[in-house]
Amino acid sequence: MIRLLVNVLELILNTFYRHRRYPRFFVLETVARVPYFAYTSVLHLYETMGWWRKADWLKIHFAESWNELHHLLISEELGGNKYWIDRFVAHAGALVYYWIVVSVYILSPRSAYHFMQLVEEHAYHTYDELLKEHGDELKTQAPPQIAISYYRNGDLYMFDEFQTTRPPEERRPNIETLYDVFVAIRDDEMEHVKTMVACQNDNARATFKSPHSPDKVALPEASKADIERNEESLEEEAVEKEPVEMQ
Repeated sequence: MIRLLVNVLELILNTFYRHRRYPRFFVLETVARVPYFAYTSVLHLYETMGWWRKADWLKIHFAESWNELHHLLISEELGGNKYWIDRFVAHAGALVYYWIVVSVYILSPRSAYHFMQLVEEHAYHTYDELLKEHGDELKTQAPPQIAISYYRNGDLYMFDEFQTTRPPEERRPNIETLYDVFVAIRDDEMEHVKTMVACQNDNARATFKSPHSPDKVALPEASKADIERNEESLEEEAVEKEPVEMQ
């Protein structure tokens, strides 16, 4: 079922948005925010009912949705939401996916996190392909103001918060051109993948904490190994696709 949901999203994007760059990003980023809303909704429900309280998880997932919001704002500033049909597709898809992910998260949090891992992997490849195919063009264009505000000049606490495998303040993107913006977005997607992989670990409830938590502990070796294997797999896939894309 999880693979089917991702395949449906990929089919829509590849069929209707293959040659429409910024509308594709708008639809992708609108839907990509939804699972984080779903996770926080269910976690708030659990806390309200007194079943389980995990403030760190709420904060991390909110930071992830905050990051995806800025990806969305960047795509909007580039004109991705210009036409009503693209807005309709994005919003209708988001509504459907929200309730599906809420249901999956209640029944199997690990499956819900695996779903988002696959979505973020798709996003990573989407932006990586853009950089390879249109890098020279993007390097001649100025970055959107919202990207400068988010990555360079703003309060970067929330930016650090979703990167759970890094110490705070370790990563600071250089934003000088539109190419730099998409490098930063691509690398954000990789950080989301790492976080989703860590959430699926058997002892995540005990070890998965905010990067800013005073009692944060190192990720278990099993989590680190899973993240490293997944990162290597994504990089290998990108290399395998490169010759085909360059023909």
